[in-house]
Amino acid sequence: MRGVFTICLILLSGCAELGYYWHSANGHLGVMNQRVDIEDLLKQDTTDPTLAKRLRLVQEIRLFSIDRLKLPDNGSYRSYVELENPYVLQNLFAAPEFSTRLYQWCYPIIGCASYRGYYDEERLRAYIEKLKSDGFEVHVGQVSAYSTLGWFDDPVLSSFINWPDYRLAGLLFHELTHQKIFIDDDTTFNESLASTVQQAGTELWLIEQQQSDKLDGYHRWLRYRDQVIELIVSTQQKLNKIYASEVSDIDKRAAKQRAFTQARAEHSAIAERHSVTGGFNKWFAAELNNAKFGSVAAYNSQVPAFLAILDYHQRQFDRFYEYVNRLSGLDKTHRDRCLNGWLATDKPPDNCPLVTNAG
Repeated sequence: MRGVFTICLILLSGCAELGYYWHSANGHLGVMNQRVDIEDLLKQDTTDPTLAKRLRLVQEIRLFSIDRLKLPDNGSYRSYVELENPYVLQNLFAAPEFSTRLYQWCYPIIGCASYRGYYDEERLRAYIEKLKSDGFEVHVGQVSAYSTLGWFDDPVLSSFINWPDYRLAGLLFHELTHQKIFIDDDTTFNESLASTVQQAGTELWLIEQQQSDKLDGYHRWLRYRDQVIELIVSTQQKLNKIYASEVSDIDKRAAKQRAFTQARAEHSAIAERHSVTGGFNKWFAAELNNAKFGSVAAYNSQVPAFLAILDYHQRQFDRFYEYVNRLSGLDKTHRDRCLNGWLATDKPPDNCPLVTNAG
């Protein structure tokens, strides 16, 4: 009993969270223990030729990430794991009925985040029921990959190994960026930064691979995606105005559903305009709620600011990271104000007096 009490004190969040952390540790270690070195797999005659081809591509992408994007040169993505499911875990997002502000969970070591990962379906469903009984709306996203922020050597997973080449490259760039720069308690900063390196890195990779046709397709996808994110953010803002109004809860619920209906219609028009048959079609066709809209906005809202910073530094990634590292040292209020300033200028804004050198 004394040992359990000591563990609970260490975990800070109390004994109620002990089961969750135990489940997370077991789930993660279960994945890590299945790792097989890619070099060893490529030497084995029994390795499927299609898999071997994909693993060689991963090696090429990994070298590019180090040489051109200045991402960490470590043991990550040097091994492979075959999973039972098409995803490695599921992320849970939650928000109140009349707010798009995501619920925050705080963890030892990594700080707070607006999502909660689950390996176990039964445990996830039980917690969803609790959140719903407390009045929260929830959204669950299946996760194909995640970063351990350098604590472990992250493996290549079967959940993403067969993605199209540009998506495979982009995912590795995204997750490796988390190992390069990650700050506590700011999901939007971390995910927007990683998405920026993912986008710029994928473009550069396709150019150097001389895959102009795929580059054109990628740019079409980005234009579609950007318009969809604009729609999601504008709908989120519309919802916030509804929730802040003085009307009754019944009227708020009706206006909320009208906003969702309009968002679905606008997405259909965007998808048709860009001839997209996949994309966010399933996302909009399924249930829409505050948690779902909040999850997308949290991951992308600062991407334009980071792209402006990268362009200012002439897409020299080492100088870009140097600037972002200094930016990450600011308090959140100052940091957000600085990033917002970058949206209105092509040089360091006046409210962000950080020393930089783009020459």
